[in-house]
Amino acid sequence: MTPVLYLSHGAPPLADDATWTRQLAGWSADLEKPKAILVVSAHWEEAPLTLGATTTVPLVYDFWGFPEHYYQVKYTAPGAPELADKVRKLLRSNQTPVHDAPDRGLDHGAYVPLVEMYPDADIPVLQVSMPSLDPRELFDLGRKLAPLRDEGVLIIGSGFFTHNLSALGQTDGTDGAPPAWSSEFDHWGAETLRQGDLDALLDFQHKAPAAALAHPRIEHFAPLFVSLGASSSEGKGETVIDGYWHGLAKRSLQFG
Repeated sequence: MTPVLYLSHGAPPLADDATWTRQLAGWSADLEKPKAILVVSAHWEEAPLTLGATTTVPLVYDFWGFPEHYYQVKYTAPGAPELADKVRKLLRSNQTPVHDAPDRGLDHGAYVPLVEMYPDADIPVLQVSMPSLDPRELFDLGRKLAPLRDEGVLIIGSGFFTHNLSALGQTDGTDGAPPAWSSEFDHWGAETLRQGDLDALLDFQHKAPAAALAHPRIEHFAPLFVSLGASSSEGKGETVIDGYWHGLAKRSLQFG
C-alpha cells in the first residue's frame, strides 16, 4: 500500500535551501514512484470540497513581495482526471457535494515541494480543497480517501508543523535557535506521533503546549489530519525530516 505523507512545504525560497531540497529529493527517491499524487494544501480552504484542475493549467503564485524569479517557476505535471473521478465516487453523496474548479492550478503548498521531490513533473497531480478546519472532519475525509492508496496514489497533506510568521518577529530564540513556542510544540508533536496518541492530536489546541502561538490559525497543521485519516498506522508517524527553518518546525512525516 502506498504510504501517506505530511510535509512542511516552506515558502518559495525553499528552493534555495540546499539541505531541505536534498532531504525532499532523498525522501522521494526512497519511495516507489506513485501512479498519481493527491495533495491537500494549507493554502486552499473551500467548502464544499472542490477539485482543482484536471488538465495542466498555470500555477497559483499565492504569495506576495518575493523576487520576480519565484513567479517564473513552472511545474507542468499532467492533470489527473481519472483520479478526480475516483475522488468524486468516494466522497460525493447527498450530504457531501463535490465541486470542481477546472481553472484552479496547483498552489505553492503543492508545487514548491513537488518541484524538489518529483522534478520531472511526469506524475499526474490533483489538488483538492480543505472543506473545513475541524480536525475530526478532516480525519474522516482522509478515511474516505484511503482506498486510493491501494491504487498507487500518494496522498500528501502539505502544511507547516509550526506556523506563526508574526510571532517570529518577537522570537526568543538565540544563536539561530527556534523560539520556545515553536520547539515546545514541535517536541510535543513528535512524541505524540511516536506514541500514536490520536485523541491528543485531534485535540491539539487544548493538549499541546504553546498551541495558540504555534498555530494562531490552524490551516497549516490541518492537512496532518487528512494524512492521519488516510493512514493505517493508528496515529503513529515516522519523522523523515525535522529541524527548523527560520524558527518554524519543518517536521515532515510518513505514515503506513
